[in-house]
Amino acid sequence: MFGRRKKNDAAEDAAGETEQVVDSVDTEADEERERVRLEPEPRPDGPWDSTEVRDPGEGRVDLGGLFIPGVDGMELRVEVAGDAIVAATVVLRDSAIQLQGFAAPKREGIWGEVREEIGSGITQQGGIIDEVEGPLGWELRAQVPVQLPDGTGGFQVVRFVGVDGPRWFLRGVISGQGAVQPQAAGLLEQIFRDTVVVRGEGPMAPRDPIVLKLPNDAQMVPEGVQQEEGSRFAGGMGQLQRGPEITEVR
Repeated sequence: MFGRRKKNDAAEDAAGETEQVVDSVDTEADEERERVRLEPEPRPDGPWDSTEVRDPGEGRVDLGGLFIPGVDGMELRVEVAGDAIVAATVVLRDSAIQLQGFAAPKREGIWGEVREEIGSGITQQGGIIDEVEGPLGWELRAQVPVQLPDGTGGFQVVRFVGVDGPRWFLRGVISGQGAVQPQAAGLLEQIFRDTVVVRGEGPMAPRDPIVLKLPNDAQMVPEGVQQEEGSRFAGGMGQLQRGPEITEVR
């Protein structure tokens, strides 16, 4: 004989199924958080921590928090936030890479989390992103909405690269031909790899920018350097303005 199912029993089963669904969603969310907050990967090819290099200043420009490799014909532009220098951009022919260091947790990488934030910000602006594994590890290749000189809207192609180190995170933003044709960015990628980060021993909150300084022998470009609005590539990590330019020819 077939008995009639009690209403309470059906409700309990439904509740159980709901709990299973919720548990599944929670598990997926936990796995996603674990994926994002992984320990820093090994860096056999750099970028380097200051403790890993015998003489950081050899062949590099000393900016205090970053030692950036010098190559023939490059221009080095520093960028400011308030009164502090927090980023440097290497311009090499028709390509450029902006380098910026940040404090990070001791045992937790933040590049996965930062990628998600940058990607979300760009898509909310109407841009397009693609997460790929490139020569420097996982990166974002983005088409960022910009206003063209004639007032119409367009897109600028940009590559966001990043590496987690011991208590620091180094981000690079590649623009120009090196972003449009990634195979042309070999020298910029090598500059990123060979950069040395000086985190310092003082306490810093995660994502605080590592402050830079001008080289002692910097040749400043006198006047004529226009100020730009905050960088649209900040990715939620602080607005930047263009600052003094120095030229390094080696």
